[in-house]
Amino acid sequence: MDRPASFEGSDIELVEAIARDESRDALRILYERHAPWLVIRLRRRCADPGLVAEVVQDTFVAVWRGAAKFRGQGEVGAWIWGIGVRQLVGHLRKRVPIPVVEDPRDDLQASAEDQVLLGVEHGDLAGALSGLSPELRAVVQATVLDGLTTREAAHLLGIPAGTVKTRMMRARIELRGALT
Repeated sequence: MDRPASFEGSDIELVEAIARDESRDALRILYERHAPWLVIRLRRRCADPGLVAEVVQDTFVAVWRGAAKFRGQGEVGAWIWGIGVRQLVGHLRKRVPIPVVEDPRDDLQASAEDQVLLGVEHGDLAGALSGLSPELRAVVQATVLDGLTTREAAHLLGIPAGTVKTRMMRARIELRGALT
């Protein structure tokens, strides 16, 4: 089935169409483009497929509700990822115990980055990381594993930069204790 050309625009055009409530298809198209990679990235941080599915749905509800707030600065995918991570952290705060991360080798589309991270996620460090609180683990993942700066991690996680630094310091202390 052919879609109208106006709905096949860029991600920014789709977000703008969602914000103006011009197209019922815009959110669906944005979901089809971004949900698959969002699921894969969230599964690296949470082994519960039901929770990941719920977080993805909540993420796109937040995209729909917050589309008018998107200012067009940066990539839409990064904006969606930030929402997804905040949704996951919010859900994990409500849960006990924290699920163990699945092996990304189960994914047929695992990237070279995923393969490199296997040692981190499934070695001695994996146990130490899983012992951290969700807040500390999210900071470690954002700054160390995802390579974000303190400012970028703060923006992504929706917390002040000073809080990122404090949580990272606490995480280092806990990781040192767990690895010695």
